[in-house]
Amino acid sequence: MTQLTHKPRLLRRVRRAVVKVGSNVLASDRGLRPARIRALAREVAELCDSGRQIVVVSSGAVAAGAARLPARRPGIEWRQAAAAVGQPTLMAAWGRALARRGRTAAQVLLTQGDVTDRRRWLNARHTFRALLARGVVPIVNENDTVAIDELKLGDNDNLSALTATLIEADLLVILSDVDGLYDADPRRDPAARLVPLGRARDPGLRAIAGPAGSAAGTGGMTSKVAAAATAAAAGIPTVIASGARTGILAAVFDPAVEVGTLLLADGDRLAHRKHWIAHTLRPRGTLHLDAGAERALADGGRSLLPSGIRAVEGIFGPGDCVRCVGPQGREVARGLVAYGAAEIDRIKGAHTREIARLLGWKAGDEVIHRDDLVVLA
Repeated sequence: MTQLTHKPRLLRRVRRAVVKVGSNVLASDRGLRPARIRALAREVAELCDSGRQIVVVSSGAVAAGAARLPARRPGIEWRQAAAAVGQPTLMAAWGRALARRGRTAAQVLLTQGDVTDRRRWLNARHTFRALLARGVVPIVNENDTVAIDELKLGDNDNLSALTATLIEADLLVILSDVDGLYDADPRRDPAARLVPLGRARDPGLRAIAGPAGSAAGTGGMTSKVAAAATAAAAGIPTVIASGARTGILAAVFDPAVEVGTLLLADGDRLAHRKHWIAHTLRPRGTLHLDAGAERALADGGRSLLPSGIRAVEGIFGPGDCVRCVGPQGREVARGLVAYGAAEIDRIKGAHTREIARLLGWKAGDEVIHRDDLVVLA
């Protein structure tokens, strides 16, 4: 079975898409590639002209700034400085290129806090909706100048998946410097074959995805497959393709053309709030459960009660995200707790009727209500 079996049905419903463009597509050691930005801007504008709404997640700020700073130095401070210098250059290049095609660009800089805080997440969604409704093309990047954990959170593959979820996109397109996902590294193995079609959450895909292979970008094929899995959890399929190919976006959106790797989303679409809990929030602690509680969560869709908790790890407060781990150490779920770590430690193993006596107050029977719980395994 090939892409062409799935693409017509999939593309019929694509009205909103996120296009992520990697550093190696847009920049080199000498800085940005203006001609490539102009070509991609033209293709983005053509998609908008066809009635689609497009958000661009653009890497390249650090590469653009690096060309204008003294010799590269190790450490996050240098990368933040390069991003501060390069982001205006990158944005100006996109703005000019889109303006030539009659489109207005908008800069959207995000940090981890913007996607982990529910209120800021919703505010960002409203901003995107307002921009897209007016035909504007948002250009998204991480705010690298203030992102302390940039090397981890600055992976724009992950950012593109979170953006796709945030705007409720129908498709995520990741443009890289390779044609798609191969069954081996094509730079080392001439017999490597392109994988035209797969399931984004297939564990086997991570086994064949390689590590980052270039100096210009922070992401590799592993991060692209991980991003596709994150998007798939929200019901969003992903195409990984070469951003160096002329007319690549037209090919991606053409039902009759097989291009790159199409990774399908399967299973039930998570509610947006539960997707936010499972894939965006950082767990602040861990609750160790007994076998009965593990079964109740995994198989029964139940809330987590204090009686099933054996031990508490971490320092966290009410409303924080925690991991729920079974007796064998397997993470079974994540959720938002109704009590802080100290309170849960006092009521662990207790019946719900004992909560008020043990704490002197009671927020509810559940440590994690099922509406705030996402089963992972």
